[in-house]
Amino acid sequence: MIIPTASTLCRRFFLRSAALVAVVAAVWCVSVGPGAARGPEGIADVAEKVIDAVVNVSTTQVVDARESDRGTKPRQPGSPFDEFFDDFFKNRPGGKGRAPRKTTSLGSGFIIDTAGIVVTNNHVIADAEEINVILNDGTKAKAEILGVDKKTDLALLKFTPPKPLTAVKFVDSDKLRLGDWVIAIGNPFSLGGTVTAGIVSAKNRDIANGPYDSYIQTDAAINRGNSGGPLFNLEGDVIGVNTLIISPTGGSIGIGFAVPSKVVAGVIDQLRQFGELRRGWLGVHIQSVTEEIASSLNIKPARGALIAGVEDKGPAKRAGIEPGDVVVGFDGKDIKDQKDLSRMVADTAVDKEVDVVVIRKGRELTRKVRLDRLQESEKSARPAKPGAAPAAPVTEKLLGMDVTELTRELQARYKIKDSVRGLVVINVDPKSKAAEKGVSAGDVIVAIAQEAVATMADASRKLEQVRNEKKKLVFVQLSNSYGETRFLALNLEE
Repeated sequence: MIIPTASTLCRRFFLRSAALVAVVAAVWCVSVGPGAARGPEGIADVAEKVIDAVVNVSTTQVVDARESDRGTKPRQPGSPFDEFFDDFFKNRPGGKGRAPRKTTSLGSGFIIDTAGIVVTNNHVIADAEEINVILNDGTKAKAEILGVDKKTDLALLKFTPPKPLTAVKFVDSDKLRLGDWVIAIGNPFSLGGTVTAGIVSAKNRDIANGPYDSYIQTDAAINRGNSGGPLFNLEGDVIGVNTLIISPTGGSIGIGFAVPSKVVAGVIDQLRQFGELRRGWLGVHIQSVTEEIASSLNIKPARGALIAGVEDKGPAKRAGIEPGDVVVGFDGKDIKDQKDLSRMVADTAVDKEVDVVVIRKGRELTRKVRLDRLQESEKSARPAKPGAAPAAPVTEKLLGMDVTELTRELQARYKIKDSVRGLVVINVDPKSKAAEKGVSAGDVIVAIAQEAVATMADASRKLEQVRNEKKKLVFVQLSNSYGETRFLALNLEE
């Protein structure tokens, strides 16, 4: 028996290790392949096919000199000269009496019709006095606005084609899957047409940016200047409009958001036809169905949109929909949450009659509703702050609140509308669930467990009934001084 020397053992060890590494590398190359490391084949072909349809959108705006003094700078967003301009304009002496100056910015867009129709973001062209479209070869043409929709941040432009154009088309974004490859083309940092690729990270993202949020999230590099540019699939069709990113630096960290083409196509059709959006209107105020609210209403699982209030002259009122109803179906589609209902109603044609399925006191009911048109004006009124009390009224403890019956004096003190009836909140225990959910003095309890309460006796009777049902939470409807209602699930032990 030959005993190998130490040097021989070391040599054998390293040879075997090298062989093992080679095998692992070979297996990795076979299973993963060089294409996976680079991404899918064909990206270059897609980019070559569609890049002439992607344009730069250049805007010019005249800014008052005083606005310049407050930090407005004539630069392109994301310019490498930001720091220089900051120092120059913030530290420049004087400034009074200076003539107004022009500011410019650049975004992206894409051609959807060879007649010169361009889609971009509303924030790219907002407040612009002059808009130019710059084609991929540098050709420049003045553009006009055909229509904008602030709620989805989309805009439609028109320019006279100086030469034959390339156009792209939308496809259904609902067919996208998580992990699908996508291609973004735009104008990041004002560098001109730039191609990046990534995957679909998530769908139907709600980031509280607007009432109809349903973004496609992608990790394709999207930076400042990409706004308004298209997001393509691997067939070269548009599946979204790149709109915003989340980033602490202003540059891409792999979290970009695009408005899905299903939303864009509907908005663009209306802008082309009417120059404005004509959305459906149900005439309700809604809120989410939390686990606590679902428990208090015996709805399992938690789902739907809770009707917090109904407009007196709205379609829902005419159809018999009431505050406290939970909408679980609309026009044949399930409603998972309040955003679902907002989007579906907005996307439904004005004057269309639809079936609305609601849960009311444990029973499913169907109501036929003919939608009106949503008026885009926003309410500017806000509830007035309650004034100081000349004398403290006699109150009783109820669900972590000090409440009393509504009197003329209290109505005047808290500026509560004549139409509001119930028990007024005078004080809220800061450690209670009511305080945690934002109840404050001047709110009015109008119903408990979906029954109106006007006296303390009404409230006591209803709470005792709920306790006898062995429930831990009670469903409470509150109103502010303007008569706008909301619902809470509060702890019976408080």
